[in-house]
Amino acid sequence: MNRKLKITLIAVVVLFVVIQFIPVPHTNPPVKSEIVTPPDVKAVLKKGCYDCHSNQTVWPWYVHVAPVSWLLWHDVHDARDQMNFSEWSLYEPAEQRKTIRKTWKEVSAGAMPPWFYRMMHPPSRLSNTDKAVLKRWSEAK
Repeated sequence: MNRKLKITLIAVVVLFVVIQFIPVPHTNPPVKSEIVTPPDVKAVLKKGCYDCHSNQTVWPWYVHVAPVSWLLWHDVHDARDQMNFSEWSLYEPAEQRKTIRKTWKEVSAGAMPPWFYRMMHPPSRLSNTDKAVLKRWSEAK
């Protein structure tokens, strides 16, 4: 093997090992107020939304491997900032209605749950029945 390639491979391996020691917290803040919905809506939200949009994230095993851990941490915190079902009562009623309608719009467009999340979590894929539940819920608000 060529000397430059060998040095490059060793550097990459060393860098990969070193970045594993950069800590990223994988915790869930306390639930402040759970969203109140009919049971069928809650089931769909838990199936496709809660891992990112709540304080009840189930952190997968690969969250302990950098740089994936950094990406997951960023995605979950960004999602919680956008909408958090575990802090629902902190939103004004008008904001809640707007958020519910926006949620349906993104689900109906196929933007939520994101493709990369669905790829890694097949049970999060929303069926036509799941989508119909969310549509009815959004139209009732």
